[in-house]
Amino acid sequence: MIVFGINSPVGEFIELLFGQTILFTKTAAVIASVVVAFPLMYQAAKTGFSGVNQDIEEAARVDGAGERKVFYYVSIPLAVKSLMMGIVLSFTRALGEFGATLMFAGNIPGKTQTISTAIYLALESGENRLAWQYVFVSISLSFLLLLLIRGMEKRS
Repeated sequence: MIVFGINSPVGEFIELLFGQTILFTKTAAVIASVVVAFPLMYQAAKTGFSGVNQDIEEAARVDGAGERKVFYYVSIPLAVKSLMMGIVLSFTRALGEFGATLMFAGNIPGKTQTISTAIYLALESGENRLAWQYVFVSISLSFLLLLLIRGMEKRS
């Protein structure tokens, strides 16, 4: 948060470039979620790409494919299960992010409020029914994404 503040060189540069600070904006909410969820995606991608058979990649190179084609047409398709799992895990982690989002983007209803901060606000204001509705939506979305991944695993 300090790095992007208006008194830091990065914050001053962003304000000069875009005419506004990044703090307490939708962009800040996205950045906070990405930063918190990135380790899950990184680990899944690392696992997926390390599981790719090097002989298959080498065979594509022998057949004349360049590094870019090997990556797009061999490595990614062979690692797609891990990449999809990483995307789902990262998304569900970002969906539930609370602390970093609250600190960096705030909780401005209609602007930077996320489902986790909406749950918090509903509980704090005594609207338990609304909070449980948000929880149900969040859990349902996560469950549907996991079912989607499970269905993709069965097809392959």
